Amino acid sequence: MGVIKEIEQFHAEMTEWRRDIHRHPELKYEENRTSDLVAEKLHEFGIEIHRGLAKTGVVGTIRNGDGPSIGLRADLDALPLEEKNTFKHASSNPGKMHACGHDGHTAMLLGAAKYLASSKNFKGTVNFIFQPAEEGGGGGELMIKEGLFEKFPVDSVYGLHNWPGMPAGTFGVGAGPIMAAADLFDLTINGRGGHAALPDQCIDPIVIAAQVVSTLQTITSRNTHPVDSVVISVTQIHAGDAYNVIPDSVRMHGTVRTFLPETRDKIPSSMLRVAEGVCAAYGATCELNYKTGYPATINAVPESEISAKAVVDLLGEDKIIRNPTPSMGAEDFSYMLQARPGCYVWLGIGPGKGEFGCMLHSSHYDFNDDVLPTGASYWATLVKNELPA
Repeated sequence: MGVIKEIEQFHAEMTEWRRDIHRHPELKYEENRTSDLVAEKLHEFGIEIHRGLAKTGVVGTIRNGDGPSIGLRADLDALPLEEKNTFKHASSNPGKMHACGHDGHTAMLLGAAKYLASSKNFKGTVNFIFQPAEEGGGGGELMIKEGLFEKFPVDSVYGLHNWPGMPAGTFGVGAGPIMAAADLFDLTINGRGGHAALPDQCIDPIVIAAQVVSTLQTITSRNTHPVDSVVISVTQIHAGDAYNVIPDSVRMHGTVRTFLPETRDKIPSSMLRVAEGVCAAYGATCELNYKTGYPATINAVPESEISAKAVVDLLGEDKIIRNPTPSMGAEDFSYMLQARPGCYVWLGIGPGKGEFGCMLHSSHYDFNDDVLPTGASYWATLVKNELPA
């Protein structure tokens, strides 16, 4: 057992692709150079190419006889972050950085495409989906709206994300929720401002906001089933401009993370009920603007079993972590899983090196090139298993 020999032979080439993409990061819907590189490589491999879905998306297709059709997806975009690494392939674009490993995801899927185009050890159709704008841009949703699965029909769709902290070369695979839904909120507390030395003549929105922040947590601790998961995080509080003035209002902003759709649906009314109750106690009012974002990423049972089998067939049982604890992070591959059954897995990249390791969205992050053949071999094994020749 181990990575596919033919893929291991072009490990250095995949590393070169990955580091080139890392050196030239592009933000959501601006991934022009990255898309050009992907299309150039797919053309070099002899793969049919379609461009333009969600502006910068690329889809490569290999048809090899009659059989099922599957989709394999990687993301293209970087983050608006200043890189602090000093190695040779560090970002050359100020304020932009591949801090989430999408460069590695793209390189691994290109590696799988190269191998499958030459081996064709499957029967059916494989669509290699290179998606823009995962980082807050909803590129997956836009590709679907623009006809992704009508133009490229698939019976199932699969995704992969690198996972710092998991041993390098291991996979986390499980059915059900694996990543959370991510929503945003703006909450305004309206009181009555005045002189800070005369608080009895005011309705202090800052004091009320402090109570609201604490009381919102009772939604997770007292209004949610103990085995369900909800995160309500107030991440911004803005109020006042002077040392001696109590402001009229406080603006609060934050995020909500959930797994279950029914739980998610209840959160806005619960938040408003709690905030209005606290405000009423102090004679204040409030306004809530709740914005839904990415839905939860929920793996289907059959496709999760297919993914797990690919890992075990390739690497053995000791390289799979079954049913890992879901993450409260979010992922727009969720839209594809709403449209077609599939599975999203994690690929461990180890703890990283140096003081800062390789935490996702860190200015010190870098993808672990050692796992490139592992990820590409997983894709190839998944295809071989699901589309047997």
